[in-house]
Amino acid sequence: MDIGGLETVVANSAYVSARGDGGPSSGRDKKMRAKLKLPHITQCEHLKDTLDLDFKFNCLRQPIGKRIFQQFLEDTPQFMAAAGLWESIEEYNTSEEAMRGSTAQVTINKYFDSASKEFCSFLEEKAIMRVKEDSKHSHGDLFKESEKQLLKHLEEKAYAPYKESLFFYRFLQFKWLEAQSVTDEWFMDFRVLGKGGFGEVCACQMKATGKMYANKRLNKKRLKKRKGYEVRRALWWKMFLVALE
Repeated sequence: MDIGGLETVVANSAYVSARGDGGPSSGRDKKMRAKLKLPHITQCEHLKDTLDLDFKFNCLRQPIGKRIFQQFLEDTPQFMAAAGLWESIEEYNTSEEAMRGSTAQVTINKYFDSASKEFCSFLEEKAIMRVKEDSKHSHGDLFKESEKQLLKHLEEKAYAPYKESLFFYRFLQFKWLEAQSVTDEWFMDFRVLGKGGFGEVCACQMKATGKMYANKRLNKKRLKKRKGYEVRRALWWKMFLVALE
């Protein structure tokens, strides 16, 4: 009997089974899933005094912070128009060139026209006129100046009430969860997907979510044998992966 071949078949079967059908509950471990539960507000409210509360850092650079802040804007009547303008500008910035013209016109009619119910009066007249004049050309930076004024307005008018809202405490809950350590117990290893000069790449599954990842491993023995360039390259990879976390 070919034991090596049998082990390969078993490993492949386990890997395919782990990938499952991609459903929402595929591969989830209930015990580990429970560890992702958000804590009670009283457990994380102290973070309000320890976190860096810079507006740009919390509401623009951090994906979860940005999303929760936008939800606050969408839920607050006085900031709904600003939230809509922000969404429209981001849609324009990511649109293909052929679609920019129509996207720009919809945005202008809705947020730059004083007759519109959602007119954003905090925008300067010069910025409004410039957007209307340049809209025919559909430049990539058409709304650049308007976006700056929008974010300045939100920082000055919306950020303070946001920090007193339940939305901000939801953000603190996520920051608390983010600070919890993640060890190898969170993952289940499967077959080797490939090998390199100083390690190998294995398939692994996050037990709490069931999602599959490629795990790059560095072999310490091989690193000791291969000094010089490859060791430096391996350390560079390690620092790069840490920076992504």
